[in-house]
Amino acid sequence: MTMDWRPLDTELNAWVAEGLTLPVWWRDDDAVFATPQLETLAELSQVLGVPVHLAVIPRDANESLIDHVVNHATLIPVVHGWAHQNHALPDEKKSEFRLHRPINDILDDARAGLKRLQSQFGNRLCPMFVPPWNRIAPEVVQELPGLGYRIISTATPRKVRNPAPGLEQINTHLDPIDWRGTRGLINADRLIAQTANLLRERREGRTDNTEPFGVLTHHLVHDQDIWTFTEALLRRLLNGPGYAWVALNEPTGEPE
Repeated sequence: MTMDWRPLDTELNAWVAEGLTLPVWWRDDDAVFATPQLETLAELSQVLGVPVHLAVIPRDANESLIDHVVNHATLIPVVHGWAHQNHALPDEKKSEFRLHRPINDILDDARAGLKRLQSQFGNRLCPMFVPPWNRIAPEVVQELPGLGYRIISTATPRKVRNPAPGLEQINTHLDPIDWRGTRGLINADRLIAQTANLLRERREGRTDNTEPFGVLTHHLVHDQDIWTFTEALLRRLLNGPGYAWVALNEPTGEPE
C-alpha cells in the first residue's frame, strides 16, 4: 500500500509556521471481551504514546475485558450506550438513543450503562457517553449530566462546546473504514486529503479549533491496511503540531 502524504504534510507545516498546536485523541468502539485485536490495539497505543478511549458495550462486557483494561494503562474505558441495540424503524438509520421508545426507558439504559461500568472499572472509567452509531436525540443529551456524564462523543466537528450545562462535546472526525463498501480501508490518499481538509478548516476558523481532533477505530474489524494507516496517521500528526489529548476522569458522584 502506497500513501501520498504531501497534502497533509503541507497543512501540518502551515500549522507549525503559524505556531498552532493540535490536540489529538483516539477512540475505539465496540469492546466487549479481550481479543488478539484488542492486544494489538493496546500495544500500538503504548508504542505511540496515545491513550485509547475504549468504548465498552456495558450490557455484554465480560471479565476478560475488565482484566485486560486493568492491565493496560493506556486503555481508558468509556460508556458505549447500553446494548448496542438498534431501535430505529427499518427505513431509518440505526440508533439506540433516539426517541424510538419512551425517554424514561432510554435514560434508564444510559444510567445502567454508567452504573455497570463504574462497578467493573471503578475510577478507571471516564464519564464519557458514546451513543452507538454516533446518533442520539438532543432531548437525551440534555439529561446526560444528571445521570453522571461529563462528555458526549459522536462524530464530525462539533457545533457547540457544551450542548448541555456540565456536558462537553468531544467528537471524532476521521474513520478510516469503508463501512458501506469493502469494510476495509478507504482509499488512503482520499483519507489523507480528508484529514488535510479537516485541519485546514480548523486552522482557518471555519470549525472549532479548540476541539481535540478525534481518530475513530474499531479494532475488532481491522485488517492490516487499517492498522498500518492508523499508525502512520497518528505518527504524522504527533510529529507535527499534534500532542496526545486524554479526557479527564472527573468524579461524577452516584448516578441517579
